[in-house]
Amino acid sequence: MGFARACSVALVGVEGVVVEVQADLEPGVAAFTLVGLPDKSLVESRDRVRAAVVNSGAEWPQKKLTVGLSPASVPKSGSGFDLAVACAVLGAAERIDPAAIADVVMIGELGLDGGVRPVRGVLPAVLAAAEAGYRHVVVPEQTAGEAALVPGISVLGVRSLRQLIAVLGDEPVPDEPDPGRGRPDTMLAGLMVPGAGLGTGLAVQADGTSHRPDLAEVAGQGRARKALEVAAAGGHHLLLSGPPGAGKTMLAERLTAILPPLSRQESLEVTAVHSVAGILPPGEPLVGTAPYCAPHHSATMQSLVGGGNGLPRPGAVSLAHRGVLFLDEAPEFSVRALDALRQPLESGHVVVARAAGVVRLPARFLMILAANPCPCGRHTLAGAGCECPPSAVRRYQARLSGPLLDRVDLRVEVEPVGRADLMGSGGRGESSAEVAARVREARERAAERLAGTPWTTNSEVPGHELRTRLVAAPGALMAAERDMERGVLTARGLDRVLRVAWTVADLRGADRPDATDVAVALELRTGIQRGVPMRAGAR
Repeated sequence: MGFARACSVALVGVEGVVVEVQADLEPGVAAFTLVGLPDKSLVESRDRVRAAVVNSGAEWPQKKLTVGLSPASVPKSGSGFDLAVACAVLGAAERIDPAAIADVVMIGELGLDGGVRPVRGVLPAVLAAAEAGYRHVVVPEQTAGEAALVPGISVLGVRSLRQLIAVLGDEPVPDEPDPGRGRPDTMLAGLMVPGAGLGTGLAVQADGTSHRPDLAEVAGQGRARKALEVAAAGGHHLLLSGPPGAGKTMLAERLTAILPPLSRQESLEVTAVHSVAGILPPGEPLVGTAPYCAPHHSATMQSLVGGGNGLPRPGAVSLAHRGVLFLDEAPEFSVRALDALRQPLESGHVVVARAAGVVRLPARFLMILAANPCPCGRHTLAGAGCECPPSAVRRYQARLSGPLLDRVDLRVEVEPVGRADLMGSGGRGESSAEVAARVREARERAAERLAGTPWTTNSEVPGHELRTRLVAAPGALMAAERDMERGVLTARGLDRVLRVAWTVADLRGADRPDATDVAVALELRTGIQRGVPMRAGAR
């Protein structure tokens, strides 16, 4: 009788659980039994592992073989357990030393020829292994860079099972041909989910060789540009409403250009989500810029917040984590899908419950809504010939529910562009680089003020802290308090006005917001003109 064990990782959403892969050989009729709550793709690993072992020059044991995946109560899915199963079997057959693999985490799919193919979710799997105390991991060569992002981990990237057997047995490591030389690397196909790649517009990554939209290309729209700057500086959600062609989409597409680069921890969080979702670009193991996610208005509730058969997969709110979620033509989304955003907007994560289990996914994003005033879009234009009846206008605008809009800090009317601005005689606005510099300084000022707290941006600070510890200047809240007494603001709305006021003060370099900053925040939230200059970027 032979026994050996190796380790791998089961992913539940973007969180990993270390799984012990145990192989037991006993005399009897040759059979291969796999237990431990495997899914269909994992059950099929029996045939993949057997063929890979034989084609790697090793002998398959002709005994009764039982492979157990522990803990048995955790659902296991995917082909990433193949490498650990093969090594556990070879250890039980004494082809390799069982002690050499006992504390090594192995992640990878095996081809029938013995090649090690990459799988999705390597980064969160290695993070889980590191948190559990493991220090050695074996991954496919294509994902070694992704695994190496985790500090304190020794990473071995292999191309084939034959190479791994040689390394574990202190034998000469055979040379394996580069699968990508002279032809497309088919192994990279396992890293991308069909239909979820960059070409769908689901996620847009900054590419140093491609043209990035610049704010200088936006004609006019001074008030909307300032609102965009405030949103980027404080992480505030924004509603852009106005007629078609006014520039709402152009503004939203340029928001990521003024957001600061992601910190190391934020980059790891975003990379982990994109790796699990299968949209991490090959050759770019670490996402350093804020992601941008713009789903079509026909998107279902499951595609927005996460879902799918079996264990839920990340939705658009998770793919936009630490970045921008843009909902163009927001009233055209289903009411159920829009209202499902209310919980992640408040908490920064989404909890999806299905029969197969409950998954907690990160969802700390900056939401931009774009909406027309009516079905035809001409309701606010004088003499434009809007024929929508008042009831249709009310129904259309009511698709954005009050509870959802109450969570949106900034609401700006985007007016049609004038001839002078469009033709250039009115002058162009600042470039993205100039605005991004102010945003970065404002973020640094807020981070310094919030040091030692769990918050990094003004939009995350609870209202209680804003009313007790981070207090505005004396008399600054008089206008906001009057609006609350008149019913213009809710209690949540008052807290959000305070958050925006702190961001406005940070942008102009003030120590705390004054009455003018609060008036600017009220105007940006309610749309009611307060007769104050929009001085968010002033010095």
